[in-house]
Amino acid sequence: MSTFGLGFFVICIVGIFLDASHAQLQLNFYAKSCPKAEKIIQDYVHKHIPKAPSLAAALLRLHFHDCFVRGCDGSVLLNFTSSTKNQTEKVAIPNQTLRGFSFIDGVKKIVEAECPGVVSCADIVTLVARDSVVVTGGPFWDVPTGRRDGKISNASEALANIPPPTSNLSSLQTSFANKGLDLKDLVLLSGAHTVGVSHCSSFSTRLYNFTGVLGTQDPSLDSEYASNLKGKKCKSINDNTTIVEMDPGSFRTFDLSYYKLLLKRRGLFQSDAALTTSATTKSFINQLVKGSLEEFNTEFAKAMEKMGRIEVKTGSAGEIRKQCAFVNK
Repeated sequence: MSTFGLGFFVICIVGIFLDASHAQLQLNFYAKSCPKAEKIIQDYVHKHIPKAPSLAAALLRLHFHDCFVRGCDGSVLLNFTSSTKNQTEKVAIPNQTLRGFSFIDGVKKIVEAECPGVVSCADIVTLVARDSVVVTGGPFWDVPTGRRDGKISNASEALANIPPPTSNLSSLQTSFANKGLDLKDLVLLSGAHTVGVSHCSSFSTRLYNFTGVLGTQDPSLDSEYASNLKGKKCKSINDNTTIVEMDPGSFRTFDLSYYKLLLKRRGLFQSDAALTTSATTKSFINQLVKGSLEEFNTEFAKAMEKMGRIEVKTGSAGEIRKQCAFVNK
């Protein structure tokens, strides 16, 4: 074989290995094995989310928390079992306020009735997140399928990989870079905070104990907004039950309001405020605010599809769980 031929052969082989994680993710992966799967999932979302619209944001968050630990493999869904004695991702602090598990189980039950043992829980989570956003008026994005379900779930890995709401920009950048996501992806995916709610405990330190001294407030938080939160919502640092809108006034609408609030220093979390502390990220925010909702939707959709490819298991890796909360026996 000539030197050129050998070099070309090596490049092809390397390319195959580099693309292995994406090789079997494809649009309409279940076209032959379970042709009605995506329509069944879409119909279930369209039937139930309008009755419980706050679940849309919860299901989007579930997808994010799944993908940031061991990739998008449904590991966040696994329950603790006495046989393994293993504390799963579900019990980790970042996941203790996650919702939507029973919703995913409901989808899985119907899909299993149609095609037993074919459609992964990982794909269901990814498709449900997309369809839930669409129902709230947000963008549609392509979801290539073919993910397989992971068999391992560790609480410690969730704690280590999911960026907390107290993150500064440096730690956010590192967390996202570890998953192949850049600063633009960070700004765009944070835009998911345009829908949904949070508990006071996720940001009360900003209001009452910012420097470690009781009574200190985060100076980067708009003082009028802070006063409103303390007076009407989170009336003490110990409040861990009150729910607060992440995008006040339009928390059920997929829009640009979240970014406009960031520029007014009214982001709820430290991690929201952190997006305005760098010239690069602040420039992205300004571009989004000055642009159209359609432009944001297009960019958000690209970032979501990219996130949905993080460390996916395909081919013979993992398994197709029969029940999303348990590995197969």
